[in-house]
Amino acid sequence: MELGLSRSFKIFAPGSSLRRRVAYSLAIVRLVLVPVIFLAVYYLFRMGIIVDRIVNVDAPVTTLAEQASVRMLDARRAERSYFLLRDPQYRQANQESLTQLKEILDRIRNLAPEEQQTALEALERVKLYEKQFAAAVSEAGSPGGTAVERVQEVVRAYERDLDDLLRQARRKTRAQLIDSLRSRVNSFDTQIASTVEAGDPTLRRVTPALQASSQQVLQIASDLETRSWGRVQHDHEEARHLLYRAEWVLSIVSGLTLVLSVWISFVLPRQVVKPLVELREAVDHAASGNYLVDFELRGEGEVVELAKSVRSLIAHVREAV
Repeated sequence: MELGLSRSFKIFAPGSSLRRRVAYSLAIVRLVLVPVIFLAVYYLFRMGIIVDRIVNVDAPVTTLAEQASVRMLDARRAERSYFLLRDPQYRQANQESLTQLKEILDRIRNLAPEEQQTALEALERVKLYEKQFAAAVSEAGSPGGTAVERVQEVVRAYERDLDDLLRQARRKTRAQLIDSLRSRVNSFDTQIASTVEAGDPTLRRVTPALQASSQQVLQIASDLETRSWGRVQHDHEEARHLLYRAEWVLSIVSGLTLVLSVWISFVLPRQVVKPLVELREAVDHAASGNYLVDFELRGEGEVVELAKSVRSLIAHVREAV
């Protein structure tokens, strides 16, 4: 005997297979994380390029340019000492400094291709200085003939100047005292060179050329150091902006991804579960004794096939009753 009213249940199961729909749902949930991962890898790659350029190119070139200036100054100091004392040891020290300077410039050429022309120009100036120094040594001749008494007078005057400076040290800061000492050292070198040149006509003739060529090397090295340090600062600033932009972009994309993933987590499972809920209600309705159950089926797949089987079972039970 049939009781109750007829009730219709809608079983909508778009798609072909429940298993595939579940797999698609999980795949979509995972795919929404792809933009975050992609952006993170992109910004890490960009940051790696900048850091690599700073560590392996710009900073080493800056250091090498500074070392080039130091080696050129060492060569000039050895040159002055040689002409003062005519000791072959200082000539050898001059050659060693120049050799190291040329090695440094070659390393700069290999590290920074954009500075290759500058390094080549500096090398040409170093070779010119080397030739000029060799010619000056050849013209200077054998040791002897230096103005010893005048050099001694310069040394005594330098000692008196240092004594006066030390007596005034209490009225100066540490930085001012260091600057004064450096100034005194530079002036001492200049006075010694002037004293030696005054007693040697050959040196008076070759010193300006040596000074000019060495000064050009120092100027090139200084410009190179300035440009390299500027690139370091530019790369550092670019890295800061990139990090700031990465934080904002990743935060926004992560937020959107979170919202999208939450929405997908609610929508897709609902599309999968809703037909099963409708089917369960239909079975419960029939289990309560009301076999007037109708199914409106759309789609195909496991859920639709199960609904057809349930409909056949309920119809068979209804006929038996």
